[in-house]
Amino acid sequence: MNFAQEKQGASRFTGFGIVVLIHVVAIYALASGLARDIVKKVTGPIDVKVIEEQVKPPPPPEKVVPPPPDLKAPPPPFVPPPEFQVTAPAPPAPAIQSTQVAPPAVTEIRPAPAPAPAAPAPAPRPAKITAGMVCTKMGKPEVPSVNWSGEALYKAVATVKAGRVTSVEITPLRGGVDRKAQRAMQQAITQTLQDTYECPGDHVFEQEFQFKIE
Repeated sequence: MNFAQEKQGASRFTGFGIVVLIHVVAIYALASGLARDIVKKVTGPIDVKVIEEQVKPPPPPEKVVPPPPDLKAPPPPFVPPPEFQVTAPAPPAPAIQSTQVAPPAVTEIRPAPAPAPAAPAPAPRPAKITAGMVCTKMGKPEVPSVNWSGEALYKAVATVKAGRVTSVEITPLRGGVDRKAQRAMQQAITQTLQDTYECPGDHVFEQEFQFKIE
């Protein structure tokens, strides 16, 4: 234990207690007669005066400026309009109208028009007839000797009367054929149809012919 520190703490508490005791004594002395004597010596006779309150004069009244006069002229006095009395003329006598009863209208009844006849149906297009369907004997055309090589295709439409070919119409189906060679091949087809084809009856048939010349 440190005895030096304990001594210092005890001395501090002692001094603090003395200061508190002095203050307590001073307060008690003031509370008793000492304080009263001091107050009597300090305070003297009190002089009381009444101060009158100064009343401010009222402000002057505001001047009211009259409005400027109206420069517009006053409206004219009201004059009532004169009264007019209008006498209505007497109503005319009612005119006598002769009433005629019109005869009732006769409604003519007409029969309804007959419907237009329907247009006749188009005749059925005949099916394609080939030579094999009507002919009993058919020959082959001979290949003509021409200065041309290649393939040629033709369609022949032949008309038959009494079993024999009477006319032939030939149409080329492939181009690029020499004119001289084409004429020779068409002549060979016509001669073959007229000389070798036998088709009993009257007919129109089609037949294709193909030539290959090397």
